Amino acid sequence: MAMAAWYHRDISRVHAEDLLARAGRDGSFLVRDSESVPGAYALCLLFQRHVHTYRILPDEYGLLAVQTSQGVQVNCFRTLGDLVLGYQHPHKGLVTPLLYPVGRDMEPGDESSGDDEKPGLVWSPSPFPVSVSIAPPVVGLLSEYLRSELPLDVEGLRRGATGLRHLHHTLGTACQGLNSEIDLIMSSLETLAKVFDHPICPLTSTHIPLSIVIMTLDYRKSILQITVGGGGSIPAILMYFVPHLICMCFYPLDSIVVFILTLSSLQKREAFCQLLQLMKTRHSRLSEPDVISVFVGSWNMGGSPPPRSLQSWVTCCGLGRTPDESTALLPHDIYALGTQENSQGEKEWTEHVKATLHSYTHLEYKQVAVQSLWNMRLAVFVKPEHESRISHVNTASVKTGLGNTLGNKGAVGVSFLFNNTSFGFVNCHQTSGSEKVVRRNQNFADILRLLSLGDRQLSAFDVSLRFTHLFWCGDLNYRLDLDVQDILKHVSRREFDELMCADQLTQERHKRKAFLNFKEEKIAFPPTYRYERGSRDSYLWQKYKTSGVRVNVPSWCDRILWKSYSETHITCNSYGCTDDIFTSDHSPVFATFHIGVTSKFKTDPSLSNERAWIELEGIEAIVKTTGKAKFFIEFHSSCLDEIRRSTENDSQSCDVPCFLKLGWSSKQLPKLLPIVSDMEYLQDQHLLLCVKSCDGLESYGECCVALRSLIGAAEQFETFLTHRGEEMGSIRGRVRVHVPKDRRGTREKIYGRLACCHPANPSSLHSALHSSLCSPLFTLLSTLHSALHSSLCSPLFTLLSTLHSDAILPAKYLRNMYTDHSAVIRETPRREQPRVHQQEQASPVRSSKPTSLYPYVSTHVPHVQASASWVAEQPVEPLGDHSLTALQIAKSLSEVDFFPVDLRAPSTPGQRPAQRNDLAMSTERGYCWEKEVLRGAPETLRELLSTLGLQNYTLGLSLNGWDDLDYFSGITEEDLRAAGVSNPSHRRRILENLPRIWDSL
Repeated sequence: MAMAAWYHRDISRVHAEDLLARAGRDGSFLVRDSESVPGAYALCLLFQRHVHTYRILPDEYGLLAVQTSQGVQVNCFRTLGDLVLGYQHPHKGLVTPLLYPVGRDMEPGDESSGDDEKPGLVWSPSPFPVSVSIAPPVVGLLSEYLRSELPLDVEGLRRGATGLRHLHHTLGTACQGLNSEIDLIMSSLETLAKVFDHPICPLTSTHIPLSIVIMTLDYRKSILQITVGGGGSIPAILMYFVPHLICMCFYPLDSIVVFILTLSSLQKREAFCQLLQLMKTRHSRLSEPDVISVFVGSWNMGGSPPPRSLQSWVTCCGLGRTPDESTALLPHDIYALGTQENSQGEKEWTEHVKATLHSYTHLEYKQVAVQSLWNMRLAVFVKPEHESRISHVNTASVKTGLGNTLGNKGAVGVSFLFNNTSFGFVNCHQTSGSEKVVRRNQNFADILRLLSLGDRQLSAFDVSLRFTHLFWCGDLNYRLDLDVQDILKHVSRREFDELMCADQLTQERHKRKAFLNFKEEKIAFPPTYRYERGSRDSYLWQKYKTSGVRVNVPSWCDRILWKSYSETHITCNSYGCTDDIFTSDHSPVFATFHIGVTSKFKTDPSLSNERAWIELEGIEAIVKTTGKAKFFIEFHSSCLDEIRRSTENDSQSCDVPCFLKLGWSSKQLPKLLPIVSDMEYLQDQHLLLCVKSCDGLESYGECCVALRSLIGAAEQFETFLTHRGEEMGSIRGRVRVHVPKDRRGTREKIYGRLACCHPANPSSLHSALHSSLCSPLFTLLSTLHSALHSSLCSPLFTLLSTLHSDAILPAKYLRNMYTDHSAVIRETPRREQPRVHQQEQASPVRSSKPTSLYPYVSTHVPHVQASASWVAEQPVEPLGDHSLTALQIAKSLSEVDFFPVDLRAPSTPGQRPAQRNDLAMSTERGYCWEKEVLRGAPETLRELLSTLGLQNYTLGLSLNGWDDLDYFSGITEEDLRAAGVSNPSHRRRILENLPRIWDSL
């Protein structure tokens, strides 16, 4: 039986309101499925430019009735058609009768079969005229042209006519209203721009060539003793990475020392950080891990059996961003492998994967779950040591093929808790065909809405908001909108950035039509489809079918994306594809992640029983709707023992058409009481907010708010509301999180003192410094953020131009170097330290011996708060290439001394500091260097230069042979100049304080 035109099945509330707004007549109506109650319907009715929504509920006998206020008579109907007929008469309780049914517009690429109607849906003839939606006028005009005027144009062409006169006239008539439509669209865009005004963040960024690692050691907490001893120490790790070190900086501050290491590539940086984290985890003696590694893979197997070994896939060996050889074979804590067109059965496939993992890890991985839909598989495995940490395992699947009825396309999912951190994994196979972009977007929206994974209490939220970390992989089938020859040319030149501009998924994400707020690592590997089976030398882009030849341009069909809650720790360490698995026309893709996890919290029974509380001082929201309902907010969180709700909003206005501004004062908002009151626990918690209407209880937007940045004084949050993968508005508010004084202690996470600056994300350096350094040093280094923004592609030398040159020295001399930024070194019980002066930039050192390369940089010193624009102008020159063995670096790090430093800002922030000579600086201190009599002769060159405040020349003098004080007394001014002492006053100071002068005193 044909489905009624006014019944729209499962379209969203926003889409329904758009259709009615376009209809524009009072009494226009449609019926859709309810978003809040399964089996119920929503009747949407347009009246005076507002959409009124009525919920239609079935009773215990299956009869349908419009939900009414208490005391109003309820009218029951057998079918939806009868109900619509009954409400076509006036005075039935609706704001206006149901007059004009609105049909569903068919979008390009819509594959709905149209036979998915619900039982009991029958349309009966109306006893009086009811307007029926008709085809747009342009269709009628074109039909008329094809029927009567096309032959006239053809005859005209035969007679030598230069154009299609009748077609031109038909199109002109059909497009008469185009100008008004454009004006309407532009007005709507301006309205949206006002509501959703925010900076557009690029989905991918340009990488700068160098990588920074920021590492802090706190010897007050005995971390140093752990990290410098044994086989897994920092020196041992550094020994491997010495050939790849560009420079090393260190900054002592009280009990904390900050190391900034610059490695030659992202690959080396990731390997260094991964080994350090593993070492720290082993020595931490924690019963539960703070960070785990996760492997996610996707492969369309093309219906062929897999090769005997999948090791290159699960070890991320191939093309793109791949791990360093030092870490490639390290086993991951979790493996999630999604396949499409997998001809093997579940058991055969999982045994094959476990055998591959065992072949190189020698571990018997435990299967968490496997979920299948036709030939789609998603299998998740975990290390045996973590098996007891896995709980709340759920699996689900969604069909999206042929009107969401066939499982040849769709998705499978697995979710679980790792201790207290929730994980979700989705593997999907979407509609194929270059032209089916809209249908692929709809596939994503359907999966997002229908995949029933995770906590059932979060049913109001789509799957993207139910998990701390959600990973989405599969054959997404988005293609490249580019000529095949142009694609092949760019691939041969490895010009992947140019190709990404034509990538449909990238375009749809920019338009915010799919994968909203998901992330994807930059692609640096060739398109994974469509290869000739048996090799990876060429693409087979022509596909022969009975209907003819079909062109399948090489494309990145196989992708891995992820979405995580805000203020959580997650880094993507690799993203690429294999180049040695040839059984399919797709190449397997892989990605690996380091993820911070939370443990089951244990409260100290000796602490007070005072509870923490979360006070909401006020919330404002802007929601996209043409309705006039009242609203309330639901609060969900794992830290709450139950769902909490506000009362209905106490303020409401419509300043912008199609958007409502809602407000709740503190009286309308509940006071939230977490189940655990410790700060360490609360910092890892999140609140999920859902704005719902009071009449239909349907969601108008959801969001996630992290508690970490809200603890303390009243803090403001602001974020976007989304629903079914679309932006629905924004929400902001003020929150006060109170934590009892005796419960404010926190434990630093394993990854807390090791921060990596991702070159593709300049702000990561800023946040890394902010999270891992104490505030004085953060003030010193915070200008790095601005420097990075001012010139993304500048060398690291420009990025480090805010740092003092004395701190950038080879590791062999780190134990005797210290610095202040035109500040005074605090006196310590160990020794008195002379004031360190700004030194003029040394000229390149000429080494007299053939050495291995160990380049590093020296920069001039701006003040702490110097502006980034001035910083970027500072000249930078390398000091030269010098020889240092790994053993020397390792030995020096184990003997490093620490000197507390006081950092002071200049009196005029942002202004270039005036240069002061050394005599003025020393006179200011109360004595003059040239007249100073040194008490107690130094025994080494290092001690001599440190006493003079010129320790940064130690390296150059030593490499030029002046490393023995017995011979140093014979040095000349020319020798000092050759050794890199370019400042005349510095040369004079050294010559006036040679050992022979001390002997004569």
